[in-house]
Formats: sequence, C-alpha cells, structure tokens
Amino acid sequence: MSNKYAKFIKALRVERGFSQSFIADKLGLSRPSYASIENGSRGLTLDEVEKLKDLFGIPIEEFAKAILPKYEKYKQMILAYLQSPLSNDGKVLKTKLAKLLYLADFAWYYNKLESMSGMQYLRRTYGPVPDPYFRALAELEEEGKITVDYKGDAILIGAGAKHQKLSLISEDELNLMKKISTKWRDKRTQEIVDFTHEQLPYKLCSPDEAIPYELIIQQDPDYVY
Repeated sequence: MSNKYAKFIKALRVERGFSQSFIADKLGLSRPSYASIENGSRGLTLDEVEKLKDLFGIPIEEFAKAILPKYEKYKQMILAYLQSPLSNDGKVLKTKLAKLLYLADFAWYYNKLESMSGMQYLRRTYGPVPDPYFRALAELEEEGKITVDYKGDAILIGAGAKHQKLSLISEDELNLMKKISTKWRDKRTQEIVDFTHEQLPYKLCSPDEAIPYELIIQQDPDYVY
C-alpha cells in the first residue's frame, strides 16, 4: 500500500478520534500490526477494507480515490459565510449554517467535479452534515474566531470581532458561496432544510449513510443550491 493510502487511513482515524488500539481491535489485529498499515509497510486485505469502510462510514470508492478532507479549509468556509452577513445581526442558526456549507461543497462539485472541502457528508435527520462540523465550530469558538449564543433551544453562530483571512479559498469559490448566501439570506432555516431534503443526494441515500458527491450531477440545475 502506498504512503498515500497509509496517510489517508491515518487521517480518517484521527479525524474521528479513534485510537490505533481501537481500530486494531475492530480489524482483529495487534496494535503494532495496525501501525504497520499506517506507516505503509503492510497492505490491507479486502476483508479489512470492508471493515474500515463501515467503521469510517465512507463508500469503498473513497479508498480508491484516497482523497483527504481539507479540514482547515472547511473551517475557513464557515468563516467565509459568517463574514458575508447572513442576517441583520450577522448571526445564523447552526443548522442553517451546516446546510449552506453542504450546498457550497455539492454545488462546487456540480460545476467542477470536485468538492471544496472534501468532507464526507452523512444523511442525518435534519439534513446532510459531516461529523467534523461540530468539532470545527468548537475549535473556532475556542480560537475566538466565532461567537456561539444560545436563545432557548436555538444555537446562533456569529463572526468574531476580528476579520479573518481566507487564504485557502479561491476567489471563484468565494463568489459561489456569496451567491448561495444571497439566495438563502432571508429564508427560514426550515426552508433550507426542506430544500436539501428534496435534493437527489439526500433522497437517494439511507439514514446515516455517506452521501456520494456524484449524485448531485443528476440534480436539476435550478435546484443545485
């Protein structure tokens, strides 16, 4: 197995907060044997690939592509939306923000056949979202780059006091995000939730299943975002 695949598997493990011992146990291996997979000195059997696929919640095609998520870029995408006012007070509900990020990633894939962040979105009850979304918000709040306010059961996300540089996002990507932001700025959260639920990628997947980016290609152009 090439170093590319070794790094891919390690990145997935770290991203999900699993220890080497935990993964080794799930594969029926000793920890040193699993460590040799991550350092590229040992390959994977088909049975091990199947187990890892289920454990990480990603389709088998992701192993073939070995595309690593751009986590820091994903965090900058959050900041980009918050720095282009999404409401009169500059704050947005956490659920609505998650859907805007999904639309940006899948709309970019629709046009370019690649996602902005490479994040793996899962089909959750309230719409598509990657597991690292919640960790990203927690880290950005801890870094003072966003604010998190609680209003009853609602969680409102806002930009921090200091304007943040978005060095990982291209001008074309920012322009697309601005178009999405403008379209949904005055819409209620339930409207964007309903919209994503009616899109093909969500409708064609089962609960908690990873949503393949390729499904957006079948979407009516007027309903990509």
